[in-house]
Amino acid sequence: MIGWQGGAVDFSFPVADSHRYDIRPVQAPCDVTRPTLLRPQPLASVRFLVDANVGRLARYLRMAGFDTFYDRGLAGQDIIELLQRDGRILLSRDLDLLKRKAVEHGRYVRAEDPEKQLREIVHFYGLAHQVKPFSRCLECNGTLRAIDKETVRHRLEPLTERYYHTFSICPGCNKLYWKGSHIENMRQTFPELAAAAND
Repeated sequence: MIGWQGGAVDFSFPVADSHRYDIRPVQAPCDVTRPTLLRPQPLASVRFLVDANVGRLARYLRMAGFDTFYDRGLAGQDIIELLQRDGRILLSRDLDLLKRKAVEHGRYVRAEDPEKQLREIVHFYGLAHQVKPFSRCLECNGTLRAIDKETVRHRLEPLTERYYHTFSICPGCNKLYWKGSHIENMRQTFPELAAAAND
């Protein structure tokens, strides 16, 4: 946010020697779906693009149910083109990439640990009540759909078949999911997100 003696202004405001300006960071929660003075064209929804230097964050974001594109081979101009095409928020620790004019919505990820990175992003963008645990494929980001156990019984290990009865499948990569120990692991690791998801 850029502030002048007369109030907040956008990037088109003419700079003059006689004026005093205050430049302040965006405060959490940052809602990218609402227009602001500096970003008059909001995003249609919250969707992320994670680059290679915070790649492990992608899996955590998908686990929490957020649409997250990640391809470790993607870099530079390819990332910019995908951001512009899909209307995503770039998450990175590459300041040079984030400084590019074409990056309209981006966040320099401060935390180094992926678990702390997830908390940072959820807090900064105010997403706690949008968490939908295990609604996306951890591998390809597809939206999971429920599938009848009988349809996939031939793919199950004996113990999985015996103890689990509710399954989901990714239409994109055909990976199967069920409510195993990973659900409890998430509840223990991110109790605040699990609680918000149940509100």
